[in-house]
Amino acid sequence: MTNTKNLLSPLDIGPVILANRVLMAPMTRSRSAQPGDIPTALNAEYYGQRASAGLVISEGIPISPGAKGYAYTPGIYTDAQQAGWKLVTDRVHANGGLIAAQLWHVGRISHHSVLPAGHAPLAPSAVRARSKTFAFDENGLPGMVNCDPPQALSEEGIAAVIEEFVQAARRAMAAGFDLVELHGANGYLLEQFLSVSTNQRTDGYGGTLENRARFVLEVVDAVSAAIGAERVGIRLSPWCPPIVNDMDFHIEARDITLYLAAALSVRRIAYLHLAEWPGAPYPPAFRCQLRSAFTGAIVVCGGYQQGSAQSLLEQGLIDAVAFGKPFIANPDLPRRFALDAPLAEPDGSTFYGGDARGYTDYPSLPSLG
Repeated sequence: MTNTKNLLSPLDIGPVILANRVLMAPMTRSRSAQPGDIPTALNAEYYGQRASAGLVISEGIPISPGAKGYAYTPGIYTDAQQAGWKLVTDRVHANGGLIAAQLWHVGRISHHSVLPAGHAPLAPSAVRARSKTFAFDENGLPGMVNCDPPQALSEEGIAAVIEEFVQAARRAMAAGFDLVELHGANGYLLEQFLSVSTNQRTDGYGGTLENRARFVLEVVDAVSAAIGAERVGIRLSPWCPPIVNDMDFHIEARDITLYLAAALSVRRIAYLHLAEWPGAPYPPAFRCQLRSAFTGAIVVCGGYQQGSAQSLLEQGLIDAVAFGKPFIANPDLPRRFALDAPLAEPDGSTFYGGDARGYTDYPSLPSLG
């Protein structure tokens, strides 16, 4: 791994070399083709426009029909979906970029209207989320609805979900993705196993910190065995606030994150991606401990600007920064950083669902030539 302390300098991650350390964060945009939740040429255009990112990380991609929690999110469990994602990766590669597939199981953050008939959301324990998701109401209209009560996974069910992650990772490689990122953040299934508020199991997947981390590490191990650990990253969100999908992860956030970081370092995965939250920056001591615990690339995301990102890089505490909303309105964000150019502001009303407006119609800077 290269350690040049510059936001616009290259970085080795696993088997690939990123042109810069300005990553595009995963962002749900809810624009897949229906029926079938299939990526389209419009999605390919959107991601291709942003291929100058050191690494484009896709929106969360449900790994199976039962992993879905939001309407119109593109999956990766059918041949048609895989072919749709191939359109995306081909466009990103044609434009000189690299792309990772964020593999997603929402767990209890779901609703029967987006799940197979007769299926309930799955979770470590039958603890209902006091949260909402974007699904369909009783009239079949899309909107925010209360999450349904979940069903606790059996040990056989856990094994089945792990296999779904494996099959999704294999499909991602077949679709041309360079890396995969396991979504272990923001109160979804992997993180639900980590927290005592959502994991009330009394078997080998609950109770102690080590037991609650077991599912995450088993997913990492199985996916690594299938596609190679050097192509696997994971996103975590320590200190995830309760407002985010009804999580309560404060008590052990430091300990369980550092435990996972050390275990993941031994497994030599490509990178560790951590989400931060407004008003809750990571304690400086934790950043130093994380740097010591994990020897791979560390990526952070959450409200960073060019200056604050560069400062952490210069301190040697991180290796790259993922930017979300800035990439929506500024498809050429690395170039704007290089030129110290002003950034456009995104239109929040077009974030979820719709067509090209607010998706592929943000312009890049004019060419100097």
